[in-house]
Amino acid sequence: MREVFQRELADVQAGLIAISKDVHSAIERATAAFNQSDVSLADQVISDDLKIDEHTLRVDDLSVEILLMQSPVARDLRFIVATMRMTAALERMGDLAAHIAQLARMRYPEAVAPADLREPFARVGALDTAQAERVVRLFETEDSNLIDEIIAADDAVDATHREVLDYLTKHEETGDVSVAQAVDSTLANRYFERFSDHAVSIARRMRYMQEGTEAKAD
Repeated sequence: MREVFQRELADVQAGLIAISKDVHSAIERATAAFNQSDVSLADQVISDDLKIDEHTLRVDDLSVEILLMQSPVARDLRFIVATMRMTAALERMGDLAAHIAQLARMRYPEAVAPADLREPFARVGALDTAQAERVVRLFETEDSNLIDEIIAADDAVDATHREVLDYLTKHEETGDVSVAQAVDSTLANRYFERFSDHAVSIARRMRYMQEGTEAKAD
């Protein structure tokens, strides 16, 4: 029974790694689709989001089965509890990447954002992609240094979020930005910001798994 239990725990961890890799690919492609008005990439991200949802459901089902059949304790219990929260965050990150791709799809062949915002959006997309890559490595290695890196890196995403908001507020007042671009840019700005927030949530859950304590919010 112990061998079965350890194999199931390994399957859960492998599932987390696989989902996180899919999420990394999704945000990387969604960012490219958004910045380059690439409808083919956008369609791929939207289509692949269902695969992330299905994989998340399988990992959640296995986690519930472990709870019911194996009665884990101590660190193993924390791992399963944390996993069920982290899969929810990963699933939401996949959704956010799909939302960004949908904006590109909807406005094709036009660009979603005004020309002046394309550099900030490219920057925040790169920051989110880096966050997703850190999450993959965190699941692979459980390196506690990556937890701190993910939490600290969120500051740059928040700063870009404020930069875009300030631009939109200023130019909406002067009428320099169309209503459609203002709405789409506001939504995209929120999606990119929330993506990193979920990466931070995963990092905090990993700390809980390792130490048995929740990290305090900044």
